[in-house]
Amino acid sequence: MNPVATTGLLVASIRSEESLRPDRLFEDPFAAALSGDEGRAALAAYRAAVGPSIPIIEVRTRFFDEAITRASTAGVRQFVILAAGMDARAYRLSWAEKTRVFEVDQSQVMTHKERTLEGVPARCARVSIASNLADDWPRALAASGHDARAPTCWLVEGLLQYLEAGMVEELFARMDALSSPRSRLLYDVVGRTLLASPMAAPVLRFMNELGAPWRYGTDQPATLVEGRGWQAALTDPARIGAEWGRWPFPPGPSGAPGFPLGALVEATKEG
Repeated sequence: MNPVATTGLLVASIRSEESLRPDRLFEDPFAAALSGDEGRAALAAYRAAVGPSIPIIEVRTRFFDEAITRASTAGVRQFVILAAGMDARAYRLSWAEKTRVFEVDQSQVMTHKERTLEGVPARCARVSIASNLADDWPRALAASGHDARAPTCWLVEGLLQYLEAGMVEELFARMDALSSPRSRLLYDVVGRTLLASPMAAPVLRFMNELGAPWRYGTDQPATLVEGRGWQAALTDPARIGAEWGRWPFPPGPSGAPGFPLGALVEATKEG
């Protein structure tokens, strides 16, 4: 797989390990198979290069699981996971009746997932769309049955840092154009200050060497949606990680200028 796709295998390996913990934040019974040897090797290389890391992937996975449940409870019945990678939520979460989950990613990624999980029934109407996000995926999404007149919950997890700023802008414009009022948009952002901090240097170096450099970060993540008519709620992953008993140090001063952090965002379209 290409380097960015390999990071999806690495994330699956982390989710697999989390699922075995007695104090696990979630359970993903498909992550080990989806990760495979390549994902486990990538995680071992990451840890050798970076050392002990904070449980950001574990925390954001739990957070987005709960945010998806909130959207479903609010009546949303179509979900779109962009750059879906090895995300197994269509198989492991409890979905309301008549829910459709559209997964969009490159052909080789989707093929790997479907071969690995062959014979495993999804717990919703899962729709696989093989498309690069630089291509016309909105057309492919519409052709696959997405209804832009009905509320959609979008999930953009672990993606934005790999994109150029212009592509981030285009991605959010496309999602907004396909979102009716009461739609939800879930995404995570690496802070620009964090990218420039010494603590991020080993991670950035590893990702550069892997061929998947981190390019994008912002310290104002709500501005990606608020100018388009969305209300955004920001969550500090350190704060909820500490509440769940899993953050390795006390959370810092959220919102303090110059303090390096990222954000988990849950936005709702007004109207």
